[in-house]
Amino acid sequence: MGTPGTADTQGSQGRPGSVFAFPNPVNEYAARITAGLVVLLAAATLLTGFGWGLALISAGFWLRVLFGPRISPLALLSVRVLAPRLGRVKLVPGPPKRFAQGIGAAMSTAAAVLLAAGVAPAAWILLAVLIVAASLEAFAGFCLGCAVFGLLQRRGLIPEDVCEACNNISLSRM
Repeated sequence: MGTPGTADTQGSQGRPGSVFAFPNPVNEYAARITAGLVVLLAAATLLTGFGWGLALISAGFWLRVLFGPRISPLALLSVRVLAPRLGRVKLVPGPPKRFAQGIGAAMSTAAAVLLAAGVAPAAWILLAVLIVAASLEAFAGFCLGCAVFGLLQRRGLIPEDVCEACNNISLSRM
């Protein structure tokens, strides 16, 4: 296992050294800090109406989904600078966190497309929903995407071998 937030990337998350590897496990505190930074960026975008903010948010989510915390500026700040200053580590399974990043990528991309298509109210509503979800993660420690991942895994829509550590985790612990 590597350092918190940049842990081992074996199993269903990619081969060690793979460009598309995602850490497993993940430092919960680094993930929460990243979510807090997303909340700040998204709130600033919503309040200013600055459309390029949506592009930045979307790009950040896609970088985290595809490459883990190795390239995303927000994740690098969280993993390498801010989380170590807390001195606290809580390791949680990586696959649900990657799934949650994927939901964020889809929502922020959809919001950016809607804004570009001239449907600003729908774009801002999607961004507000994203702020709520990221706020739950950042401030309450509840990962909505992780809860959906767990539900889909229990329903058999996500194979058990994608996250063996998740098989016995209830929604209240996600």
